[in-house]
Amino acid sequence: MVHIKTANSRSKSSVKRGILIGFLVITLVFSLTGFAQDTTSRTTEPCYRCRLRGLLIGETVVYSATIYGLSKAWYNNPLTNFHFFNDNHEWLQIDKVGHMLTAYQIARISAQAYRWTGLTDKKAAIYAGLTGLIFQTPIEILDGFSPEYGFSVGDMAANIAGPALYTSQYLAWGELRIQPKFSFHNTPLYQVRKELLGSTWHDRWLKDYNGQTYWLSVNPSAFGSRDSKFPKWLNVAAGYGIQNMVAAEVPKSIEIGYRPYRQYYLSLDIDFTRIKTRSKTLKTVFFLLNTLKMPAPTLEYNGRNGFRFHALYF
Repeated sequence: MVHIKTANSRSKSSVKRGILIGFLVITLVFSLTGFAQDTTSRTTEPCYRCRLRGLLIGETVVYSATIYGLSKAWYNNPLTNFHFFNDNHEWLQIDKVGHMLTAYQIARISAQAYRWTGLTDKKAAIYAGLTGLIFQTPIEILDGFSPEYGFSVGDMAANIAGPALYTSQYLAWGELRIQPKFSFHNTPLYQVRKELLGSTWHDRWLKDYNGQTYWLSVNPSAFGSRDSKFPKWLNVAAGYGIQNMVAAEVPKSIEIGYRPYRQYYLSLDIDFTRIKTRSKTLKTVFFLLNTLKMPAPTLEYNGRNGFRFHALYF
C-alpha cells in the first residue's frame, strides 16, 4: 500500500509549529522571570526545588492538554498501525530547517525557565535539550499512527538537531556562539495557492516557505582572543531560503508554471544578549529579539540569478 500525503497534509508542519509556539509562550512566562535573579549566586534552597517541581508539572499539564486537543481536532480518522513516510524531498528541505529552529527555540526558552529554578547554566542546558526533544516527539509519533500522514525520519532528525545544537554549545563552551534565527518577508506567491501558502499575513509567515529565511548567526569575537577589537555584539550570519515553491514537490510547482530554486545569504547580525545592560526590561527585550535575524545589508546567491546584493534584507 502506497501512503500518499495531500497538499493539505503538508500544512500540518505549520500547524505543529503553531502549537509549539503556543507552548513557547507559556514557558516564556516562567523563563522571563529568570532575568530577575542573579545567575552567579544560585543556591539549593528548598524554594528552588519547589520552582523546578512547579515548572515541570505546569509544562506537563499544559502540553498533555495540547497533545490531547491536537489528537482530537486534527487527526480526523482513527489512528492505525505505525508507519513511516519519507517527505525529505518536499519544500527543498526548508521545512526541516524550520523544525530544527523550533526545537532549538524550545530548548533556549526552556533553559531560561530552568535557570529561574536555580539550576546552573550547564544543568539548565541539559534539561532544556531534553525538553526540546521530548516536547516534539509525541507529535511525530501521532503522525506515525495517522493514516493521513506518517512518521517522518527527516522531521525527527531535525527535532533532535535543534536541542543538540543548544546543549552541546553550553557543554563545550559554556555559552552560545552559534544561534539559529528566523526572518520573514511577504511574497506575492501566496496568491497562487492561498489554501496552501496562507490567505492572511498570520497564516503566511507560518505557511509560505518562500518568504521565510533561516539563519545560523555566528559570533566571531567568541572564537577570538579576549582582547579582540571585533565588537562582541556583532555577528556574521549565513542564511537559507527558497523561491517559487507553490507546491510541496518541485515537479508540481513546475507544472503550475513556477521553477523553484534555492537561495543562500551572507549578512551581518546582532547578538543582543552580548549587549551589556543592568536593566531587567532590556534584558528581556534582548532575549526575545535574539530569535530574529536583524535587517542588514545582505549578499545573496541563487542558481537562477547568481549573486545579488540587498541594501537591507529581512
